[in-house]
Amino acid sequence: MAFLKSLSIPTLILSVVLLTGSFLNKVSAQDGKALFSQNCASCHAVNKRLTGPALAGVEDRWGGDKTKLHAWIHNSAAFLKTGDAYANNLYNEYNKTAMNLFPQLTDKEIDAILGYISTAAKAASAAPAAGTANPNDAKGEESDNTLLFGILTLVLAVIALVLLQVNSNLKKLADEKEGIRSAEPVPFWKNKAYIAIVVVILFISGGYMTTKGAIGLGRSQNYQPAQPIYYSHKVHAGVNQINCQYCHIGVYQGKQATIPSVNICMNCHMAINEYKGAKIYNEEGDEVNGTNEIKKLYKYAGFEEGKPWDASKAKPIEWVRIHNLPDHVYFNHAQHVKAGQVACQTCHGEIQKMGEVKQFASLGMGWCVNCHRETKVQFKDNGFYSIYEKYHADLKSGKIDSTKGVTVEMIGGTECQKCHY
Repeated sequence: MAFLKSLSIPTLILSVVLLTGSFLNKVSAQDGKALFSQNCASCHAVNKRLTGPALAGVEDRWGGDKTKLHAWIHNSAAFLKTGDAYANNLYNEYNKTAMNLFPQLTDKEIDAILGYISTAAKAASAAPAAGTANPNDAKGEESDNTLLFGILTLVLAVIALVLLQVNSNLKKLADEKEGIRSAEPVPFWKNKAYIAIVVVILFISGGYMTTKGAIGLGRSQNYQPAQPIYYSHKVHAGVNQINCQYCHIGVYQGKQATIPSVNICMNCHMAINEYKGAKIYNEEGDEVNGTNEIKKLYKYAGFEEGKPWDASKAKPIEWVRIHNLPDHVYFNHAQHVKAGQVACQTCHGEIQKMGEVKQFASLGMGWCVNCHRETKVQFKDNGFYSIYEKYHADLKSGKIDSTKGVTVEMIGGTECQKCHY
């Protein structure tokens, strides 16, 4: 009996340890993907050339020498000075555009990113040929095992409760056999200990959900509304490589990136009246008729095919706004994109792969502040920052490590009045 009694507690402990280990393995498996999304995705894709080269097979291209890759990723400018032939050829191939520096990444974190790239490249090569299946059926994302872990937790909890009940019943039988009178068991719904445990669990769960809801109040991360016209950024910015600034003309000039007017759309679609590209699917998996969407544009533009277009007949397209900051928050696109040289994908995600656009980032205060703390300012050949003479002098004298550079925080990027007024 003592053995059975002692069995229940170790079983509970073992269950918790196994469950914790499963979660840790899940987190470890996602580290490379998370690091890739945070540091690389704004310029690179695994199997497609963006601002930088496609990263599939990157280790082979570097001769399998991770030491060189580590040095290149930490500080590409310094590594170029070693005279490495491949590095200099790559630099010249991309018009001598310097790669961002990542001194904050450890070698283990870089290896995790390389591991994710290798896995994603193999998964893509094993996927069915394009056009054989609905692309929404397999988005290339790692499977989410949250449900599995939840079921496992429930099963282990039930087993633990059964063992406790078995132990209690065996003890009662043993006491009766020895003539020891035992107290009548208290029903579950009257047991104060069980009731207290349930109350504590509900209190903690309710507090967590309330806190989480309060933190996310007013935010719209992953918000993806249906628009009056199905405009695919994947087709325009991805397949056709149309620069973001062609449509969002204000992004280099002022606070707002601006929504393109019908006139901008018609610059191309007066001639392009039929969609002949790959099949398009919406988020529900239904095929979208691209030609019909162009016809919707013509209705807003007041355009009749075969006749001269009178732009005065055009009316604005009633796009549904996705990204929206509170009125007390100041954000300037030109400050970030032109002066700060921040890629659009940093805040908007891989926009060139989206059909219907969704809000990629939380745009919360913590998210912005963390970015300001970690992001290095592009000081070199950037006239906007010429007034910061002290930092330029400190960089030249070595007081500031050139590999770490000057962060946005160092030039006042976390001061309250920079964003709130």
